[in-house]
Amino acid sequence: MSAAVLNGLLLAGGRSTRMKRDKAGIEYAGRPQLQRAMELLAPLVGGRAFVSVSAAQRNDPQRTAYPTIADLRPDLGPLAGIQAAQHARPDDAWLVLACDLPFLGRRTLEQLIAQRAPGQLATAYRSRFDGKPEPLCAIYEPSSRALIEDWIAQGESCPRKWMSRNDVALLDLPEARALDNVNTTQEYLEASVTIGGAGDTPRSADSCARQRRRVTVRYFALLREQAGRGAEALQTEARTPQELYAQLQRERGLQLAPEYLRVAVNDEFGDWQQPLADGDTVAFLPPVAGG
Repeated sequence: MSAAVLNGLLLAGGRSTRMKRDKAGIEYAGRPQLQRAMELLAPLVGGRAFVSVSAAQRNDPQRTAYPTIADLRPDLGPLAGIQAAQHARPDDAWLVLACDLPFLGRRTLEQLIAQRAPGQLATAYRSRFDGKPEPLCAIYEPSSRALIEDWIAQGESCPRKWMSRNDVALLDLPEARALDNVNTTQEYLEASVTIGGAGDTPRSADSCARQRRRVTVRYFALLREQAGRGAEALQTEARTPQELYAQLQRERGLQLAPEYLRVAVNDEFGDWQQPLADGDTVAFLPPVAGG
């Protein structure tokens, strides 16, 4: 009996709470993370590759640049994407991949596909930290669908726990850091130093620093006077609002200390350490006088 057609599913339906901005759009080596992951995944599956989205993301242009599958339920985390994909194409297998794995390379996915075990419910890697299954870089066979539905009906939502209790083939990782995810702004800044410009080739910190982003900066109150303008478009190597403000202090003579300011990115109050992306609008807001 031949193995079921293998589709790809990139999980990009999360809210990125700890990152302070949509993780799908943060950049490594000049490309958004979602784009990098889809370019890695799509050529390796025999079927089609889809982006898993929440109901609120159905019209997001970054995600709808690719075929999408929307969650059927809002409260299941990554398992919602797996459930929706299996519901959409119940006779197919799915290579499920988290969006936030910037160290993942082609070699790891090729080995997963080559050592796929169609006679078992799923094929996954062992975590390098605790030896448990890694469910967000794994192949789910059609036979897993009924058991996953039963798992959800029991009020469960953890795919790792489901894998640990079922017949799953486990493999050893060929690349130690391949499944290290990046969830916080500090992790992103550290990862961006070592991510390669293409494939798995690492880059130096100096090379990473040469990446430039186009941003629009808006100045208010005293900062407008000090900068001599209300807004400007510029290219910058700054990776965060904190680095951008330090640059503007040098180049525009801004004198207010950052601790007295608030920062907004794309009209939403943000974090001084959140990653900047190409096309962002950043506003620095002094305290308002009066009472």
